[in-house]
Amino acid sequence: MTAQTPPSHRRSRSRTTAPPSPAGRHIAPLDGLRGLAVLGVLFFHAGHFNGGFLGVDLFFVLSGFLITGLLLREARTRNGRIDLPGFWGRRARRLLPALAVMIAGTLLLLWTFGPPVLLRHALDDTPWVLSNLTNWHFIADQVGYWQAGDTRVFGHLWSIAVEEQFYLLWPLVIGLAARGRHGDRCVAAVAVTGAALSLIAMIALTNPVDTTRVYEGTDTRAFSLLLGALMATAPAVRLLARISERTAGWWALILACGIGAYWITADGQNSPSLFHGGLFLHALAAALLIACLARAPRTPLGQILGTRALRWFGLISYSLYLWHWPVYLILSEERLGMAGWSRTALILGVSIAAAAVSKTLVEDPIRFRSPWAQGRTGAAALLATFIALAALWALIPEPRTGAGTVDITRLTSGAPAEPGPRPPSGAL
Repeated sequence: MTAQTPPSHRRSRSRTTAPPSPAGRHIAPLDGLRGLAVLGVLFFHAGHFNGGFLGVDLFFVLSGFLITGLLLREARTRNGRIDLPGFWGRRARRLLPALAVMIAGTLLLLWTFGPPVLLRHALDDTPWVLSNLTNWHFIADQVGYWQAGDTRVFGHLWSIAVEEQFYLLWPLVIGLAARGRHGDRCVAAVAVTGAALSLIAMIALTNPVDTTRVYEGTDTRAFSLLLGALMATAPAVRLLARISERTAGWWALILACGIGAYWITADGQNSPSLFHGGLFLHALAAALLIACLARAPRTPLGQILGTRALRWFGLISYSLYLWHWPVYLILSEERLGMAGWSRTALILGVSIAAAAVSKTLVEDPIRFRSPWAQGRTGAAALLATFIALAALWALIPEPRTGAGTVDITRLTSGAPAEPGPRPPSGAL
């Protein structure tokens, strides 16, 4: 049959049809992969896993893959057009309610019994959090990612800002590039070009003294999102479709082992190779792993990642990411009077409980079950929520913090100063 098909018919078919994007269906192992990513971040911030910060990079790649798959599927069914207000509305319902509850809850907790320094910085940072510009705010204020994270209770939201900026701009790009017969190819070409330019920007702008600019900059982290996006395009899907599921499963296992080894050996600011191609290679490996899992979700690795426990952590990963860092800073070693694994167990338990409550009472009802969250009513409710947050921010008084004292006798005697609290390994 295929051999008898006229060549012109074959060319027409290849232009007008595209393989279904794997991002258009639910892939259980990707939930488990998201669960591993958030667990890596949690143990990194608890000081037990130096390479766990790479979980954020994995989040970026997953987001680029899933969002691009959804957008391309919509473009194919609507002759290249994308309902941008509808997309942005769904993203707002998915992300903003839980974020608003976390901001309000954190501000109230800090106002009630939190350290004044945390409240002062939280009040300074809140407007930037609400405007989804947190990362650029920290860069402009020279808030060192690796050094000053223990004073910024919203310091981890820089990555949420990067994703929100991507969600704002990338649909516009796809809406332009996906039109016409070769839409998927154009999107793939844009993703490859953008990822390469992002890598060049990271290498060029890296400062060996402080890598905050390239680590938190949207332009220098875009390659993670774009490499994930590339794997959702038709050219990448066709390429992977040429290999068997068994082969894809073996490649997924090899890539997972390589990524795991990299997580074990990476050491943040002390690994300068990260910012000269290491992060890019990690994101590329993660993108290939995601594509292989989408191609062969029923392989042994896919079944492990699809276990109920890992998937559950993946399903609460967003709220868990939102709440864990405020919990870590508020329940400090000084406040709890404990350190090490005993404190880690407590703050992990509190973070997981807060995330589960947030998903059950905030995320899921608004996303799936509340008619009022749709259309104009939903937009009005969202606007009212952020007006209430702004009012709360305005009503909380700026805390008074002393300038501190200096022990002159220690300075003159040459005795060492009392050590301060050990800062955590950073805020994501």
